[in-house]
Amino acid sequence: MPDPMGDFAYTWPFYAGFALAYLLGSIPFGLVLTRIAGLGDIRAIGSGNIGATNVLRTGRKGLAAATLLLDGAKGAVAVLVAARFGPDMAVLAAAGVILGHCFPVWLKFKGGKGVATTLGAWLALSWPVGLIACAVWLAVAAVFRYSSLAAMLAIAAAPLAAWRIDGPQFAELGVFIAVLVWIRHHENIRRLLRGEEGRISFGGSKKSSG
Repeated sequence: MPDPMGDFAYTWPFYAGFALAYLLGSIPFGLVLTRIAGLGDIRAIGSGNIGATNVLRTGRKGLAAATLLLDGAKGAVAVLVAARFGPDMAVLAAAGVILGHCFPVWLKFKGGKGVATTLGAWLALSWPVGLIACAVWLAVAAVFRYSSLAAMLAIAAAPLAAWRIDGPQFAELGVFIAVLVWIRHHENIRRLLRGEEGRISFGGSKKSSG
């Protein structure tokens, strides 16, 4: 990883790559899609989040699925493009695109929780780590039926898997992402501790406080 305080002639491409990834991550697909569909501002619905879980509260499953795919895709695209310039650039792009989703400049830095974008970034950065994280999400969601708990444990599992599979650089990125995503879930954590977090149902309706 380049020294951020190093020679600017060498480091500027990394700053540029990070900034471009951040701007891509800042695209609020959930907000854009719901407005195009005539549903108003998704931030005025449910939890006020711009992610797929909150979009689902509109009753439009197709919009929620599209939001999930697009949020994941922007994470993957940022990493895949950056990876053409080396692993350091890919790692910076992964961090940038997730930060952009969580703190989008267009929405006064009030964005989503970063789960779909993180999973998309991991699948592009290290597909075995991405698959492990997805498997953890599915297993925890199936057993406990808490989407937020499944997301947090899946994201927490990624740096452990990355350490074994890819080494310390990817593991360090995973720790940074996990801390960020857990902080973004602070309200869900409080509801889980109080036993007030909504559960998900795989057989029909979905209720979640994510």
